[in-house]
Amino acid sequence: MKWQTRFFQRLASGEVPAALDLPTGLGKTSVMAIWLAARALARPDALKSIPRRLVYVVDRRAVVDQATEQAKKLRTALGGDAKHVAERLGLNGRKLPISTLRGAHVDNREWLDDPASIAIIVGTVDMIGSRLLFEGYGVSRKMRPYHAGLLGADTLIVLDEAHLVPPFADLLRAIESEASLWPDDPAPLPRPVVLPLSATQRERPANSGGREVFSLEDEDISHDDFAEQRINARKMLSLKPPVAKDWDGALAAAAWKLAAKDDDCARVAVFCNRRDKADDESSGPSVMRVLEQLQVLAKANRKAGVPAIDFACELLVGGRRVRERQNAADNLTRLGFAGNGERPAPPGGPTFLLATSAGEVGVDFDADHMVCDLAPWERMVQRLGRVNRRGGKGRQATVVVFDTSQTEKDDSRERPNNTLVLLQRIGEGGELSSAALNALRKQAGEAAINAASTPDPLRPALTRALVDAWSLTSLEQHTGRPDVAPWLRGWVEDDKPQTSVIWRAHLPVRTDANGKPVAPPKTEIEAFFEAAPPHESEKLETETWRVTNWLIERAKHLTTRSPLAPSNEANDDEAASGEPATDDARTADGEELAARTLKPANIVAFVLSSAGDYRNEYSLGDLKDDHDKAFKRDLEAALSGATLVVDARFAGLKDGMLDKDSDHLPEAADSDDTWSEKAGFRVRLSKQKGAQESEKQQEQERKVWRAEYRFIVRQNDDSGDAAEWLVVEHYKDRPQSEDGRSVRNEPQELGQHQSLAEQKAGDIASKIGISGPALDVLTLAARLHDEGKRAEKWQRAFRAKRDAVKYGLTGPLAKTTGFMPNLLGGYRHEFGSLAVFESGHPWAEALPDNIHQRLETLRTSSEWFDLLQHLVASHHGGARPVIATCGCEDAPPSALEDRAREVALRFARLQKRWGPWGLAWWEALLRSADQQASRDNDRGEGSGASRGEEK
Repeated sequence: MKWQTRFFQRLASGEVPAALDLPTGLGKTSVMAIWLAARALARPDALKSIPRRLVYVVDRRAVVDQATEQAKKLRTALGGDAKHVAERLGLNGRKLPISTLRGAHVDNREWLDDPASIAIIVGTVDMIGSRLLFEGYGVSRKMRPYHAGLLGADTLIVLDEAHLVPPFADLLRAIESEASLWPDDPAPLPRPVVLPLSATQRERPANSGGREVFSLEDEDISHDDFAEQRINARKMLSLKPPVAKDWDGALAAAAWKLAAKDDDCARVAVFCNRRDKADDESSGPSVMRVLEQLQVLAKANRKAGVPAIDFACELLVGGRRVRERQNAADNLTRLGFAGNGERPAPPGGPTFLLATSAGEVGVDFDADHMVCDLAPWERMVQRLGRVNRRGGKGRQATVVVFDTSQTEKDDSRERPNNTLVLLQRIGEGGELSSAALNALRKQAGEAAINAASTPDPLRPALTRALVDAWSLTSLEQHTGRPDVAPWLRGWVEDDKPQTSVIWRAHLPVRTDANGKPVAPPKTEIEAFFEAAPPHESEKLETETWRVTNWLIERAKHLTTRSPLAPSNEANDDEAASGEPATDDARTADGEELAARTLKPANIVAFVLSSAGDYRNEYSLGDLKDDHDKAFKRDLEAALSGATLVVDARFAGLKDGMLDKDSDHLPEAADSDDTWSEKAGFRVRLSKQKGAQESEKQQEQERKVWRAEYRFIVRQNDDSGDAAEWLVVEHYKDRPQSEDGRSVRNEPQELGQHQSLAEQKAGDIASKIGISGPALDVLTLAARLHDEGKRAEKWQRAFRAKRDAVKYGLTGPLAKTTGFMPNLLGGYRHEFGSLAVFESGHPWAEALPDNIHQRLETLRTSSEWFDLLQHLVASHHGGARPVIATCGCEDAPPSALEDRAREVALRFARLQKRWGPWGLAWWEALLRSADQQASRDNDRGEGSGASRGEEK
C-alpha cells in the first residue's frame, strides 16, 4: 500500500516516527516487514538508528498469536524467495529468531540467544512491561535482569492499539527519553526507540523528541484501490431500543435472523461486555447466556414441525487456558472468520463468534454481520473493525446495536450513553465504514469523541529511584519496591486481581513414615518449581474471586458426590493416605475417575508468587469444609496476583475454562509427551525397584532429556534411602533452572568452555561494534566467569570425576551430565570465581601470563575493572546487589563477607554509571556468550566429550 512505501522510505533513512495513526484493517502489522526491509537496505549511517530487535506489544492475548503468525511468515520468506534479504540482515543461514512472551506459541527464548542478531519478540503489555521493569511475571529473579537488559536496549518497541493502555505508552516514553535513566556517555549502549500504533478516533498523540506522527494522507487512499476498498467497506447501522427483559434472548434472536436470513447462511459476530451473568450486578447480556439462547433457537419444535438446525459457534472470552485458546484460534480459521485474506465461501449453516472485549482489539477476523450491546466509543470502533473488515464489491454488513445503557451501573452509564448519541447522529440505516467514522469525528468534534470514550486512568510517574529498587532482583523483599501494575495500566478503579491456574500430574509432595502426604520445606518446593516452572501454555488466567469460589466449590463437589468421594466414616488411616495418581484412573468409556484417589489429606494445590516464591499449600480437607468469611478472604488474598498449581486429579476444567462440576482429568504439560517437548520439561515418578531399567532408559534418552532436579517422594523405612522420587528433566538445551544450565548433553572441560565463551563474547562484541577496554572487559569476563567451578565441592556435586573417567576428559569440568544439589551446600560458583581477582589466590596464580597482562591493563581504570568483576559475579542473575557466601571455602568467613560487601558496593557504582538497563544489557551480553558456548558443545561444535567415544 502507498502508506507502507512512505513509511519504509522514512524508516530506511534512519527516522522513526513518533507514532503511527492509521485506521483499522490497513495492515499495521506490516511494520514488522518494513522494519526488516529497512534493516536490510538502509545505509550504514542510517542503520545505527534502526534497532536490531523489534518488540511488538499488544493488549490482547489472542492478538499475540496472530502477530506471531505474521512474524513466522516473514521467517519463511527469508528462508525462501527472500534469501538475499536474509544475507543482508546477517542471518548467515540461521532462521529469523521469533519469540512470543504470551499466547499459544509461548517463549522459546530464541530472542535471548544472540544480542547481536535481529529478532522479533511479541508479547502482551503485562509480559513485556513487567520484564522491562525487572519484575517479569512468571520469570525467576535470576532471569529478570537478562530479560530487562535485552528488552530495554537496542529495541524498537512497537505498541499496537496504544490508546488502550495510555499508562504503558507514557511509561515507554519515559524509559525512552528520561535522561536520568541513561548514562551521560552512552557509548556503546544502544537505547530503545518507541513507536505507538493506533486506529481509534481519539486525539492524535503528541510529537515526541521532535519526531512527527505518521498518519494517512489523501494520496494513500486515492491512489490505492486496496486501501480504498477497506476504508469504504459498507456497514449499515440498525439501532434497537431497550428490551423489557431477556437481553440474551434478544441478541440471540437478532444474530440468528442475520445468520440464517432467507436461507442464505452467514457468519455473525456477537459482542457482549460480560462473559457470565455472575461477572457483576448488571442486567445486560452475557456471552454464555446468549450461547444458551442460540442453542434454544436451534432446537427442534415438533409441534410446529420445525427440525433441529445445526449451527457452528466459537467463543473468544477471557479466563481460558492457553492450550484451549489455541484450539479456538484454529476454529476461527476453520469456520471462515479468519484466513489468508481471501473471502471464504458462504458457511453451510448459521455460524457465530461470541466475544467479550477479548475479541475487540487487533484480532484479524472478518464477520458478515454483527450484533452487540453498547460500549464506550473506542471499543465500538474496534468492534466495527471486525465486521466486513475487507470490504469488496457487493458486500454489505448489517450492524445491530442494542441500547443497553440503562443496564449498566449508574457510574458506568455516561460513556455508553454518549456512544449512543454518536450512533444516533449516524441514524438508522446510516453508514459505519472507516471513512464514515472519520467524517463523524470531524463533524462531532474531539470533545464529543472523548466524552464517549473511556477516560485515561491516572498513573504514577516513573522515577530513577523506583527503577533502581525494581532492579535489585536478588533481594526477595524491598520496602521501596511497589507492584509494577499501576505503571503498566494505571490506577484502575474496577480492576480485579488476577490469578493464573495450571494443572500438573506431579506435585512436590512427600509421604511420611505413616503414609500421610506432607509438604517439604519451602526451599525444596521453590527448587522443584524452578526446575519445572509454570509454562505459558499451561496457564488459565482469570479473576481471583472466580478462582477462589471455584476452589471451594470444586473441593465440596469432590467430597460430597458418590461414588468417588471417600465416606465421612471411612477408616482414618485410609482417609489420611494420599497415593500418587494412577495411569488407569479412567472408565472404559473414557470418563475420568482420577478423583477417586483423592483423600482429605491430599495436598491438591500450591500457591506461588509471580517470582516463583512459595506462598502456601492446601489439602483437599483444607478446602472442602464450610468456611467462614475470614478463611475465604485469606484464601483470596493468597491467590491475588499468584499462580495456583493444582493436582490434575482435582480436575475442574472444561473447554479450557473453570468448571466446578467437571471430573475429566485435564492434560498436563509435565506428563503429556508432545506438550512436555514444547514446554521444555517433564516430570517422571521413579522407583528404586526399577532403578536399573530407569538408568538404561535415561541413557537412551540422554540426547533428548536430561535430569535437572530430583525430589524424594518416599524413603525406605529401614535404610532411609530414597524409595520413590520425582525426576524433573529438561528438553535438549532448554534447562529451566540456573544450576540446570551446567547439566548438558556433553560434558566439557572448564578450560575448553571458558575459551569457547571468550570466542563467543568476541563475536557478539564485533557485531555490535564494541571495542577498546569494553571489548577486553567482555571477553575477559567470559574467559574467567566459571573459575569458581574449580572448587572440589562443585566438582563433587556435579559428578565431574565420574564424567571425566567415562568420557576421557581432564578435570576440572565446567559441564556435566548429572547434578546432586544437596552436595552443593548453597555454594555459588560465580561468587567463588571472584577469588581469581585476589592476589595470592592459587587460582589467580595459575592464570596464564597473557591473562595477567590484560588484567593489569584493566586495573588502571577502576570503572572498567569494576564492570569486569561485576559481570563475573552476576552471570547467573545474582549480585544485584547481594550474593550468597554459604558453601564457599576458599577464604575465612570474614574475608568472604568483605568480598560479598564489595559485590554490593560495586553494583551501586556501576548502576549509577550505566543506568538500570545499561548494566543489565552488559550482563545479558556475557550470559548469552556463555549459553552459546554451552549449546555449541552440545551440538558437538565445542571441544568437549564429542571429540571421542565414551570409555
